[in-house]
Amino acid sequence: MRYKAIIFDMDGVLCFTDKYHYRAWKQMADKIDVYFDEKINNRLRGVSRMESLNIILKKADKEYSEQEKEQLADSKNEIYKKLLMNMTSEDFSREVRDTLDLLRSRGYKLAIGSSSKNAKLILKQVGLQDYFDKISDGTNITKSKPDPEVFLKAAEYLNVKPEECLVVEDAKAGINAACAGGFDSVGIGEASGYEKTTYSIAHFSQLANLDKLKR
Repeated sequence: MRYKAIIFDMDGVLCFTDKYHYRAWKQMADKIDVYFDEKINNRLRGVSRMESLNIILKKADKEYSEQEKEQLADSKNEIYKKLLMNMTSEDFSREVRDTLDLLRSRGYKLAIGSSSKNAKLILKQVGLQDYFDKISDGTNITKSKPDPEVFLKAAEYLNVKPEECLVVEDAKAGINAACAGGFDSVGIGEASGYEKTTYSIAHFSQLANLDKLKR
């Protein structure tokens, strides 16, 4: 077995919370009369909350202090967490569950490597909190992707070396983070066509055949 562990980004890989992020950012932006649409929202994928806010505020007609930005970010997160309470096990596909079960049965260590500070809440909502050996998320890192910190922490928690781990990502920032940390990567979704991706897959279930993936 070439890899001992697999580290998963969460949003866009295991589940899809884009609609909740969008609605939360939209409510926040509307309150301060800043234009926000789905095109801008797409630019926020894979980046931290504060970096996302800075992108949104480029449309603002005033400058915001750091304290004001913190308040806006907190406001968005409170809206987002309330929306997340609508998530259920139906938000995780059977394909994802079956593939995770198979990977666990084959002895792979599984971890989360997500910049989200709400990773544990989401996993609890959909009933997957016990699927992963370790969780590295926005609560234990100081630098967001494309910095590799979140993946390096996950590998450290699993007690494996980066070269023994495979990172599964859907965003270019995540693939860049994997490369920077010395990890091989699997790209799905948008990241599947990225030239820095080690392996590309169209469907999550293809992870069940890791040995057959071609570079």
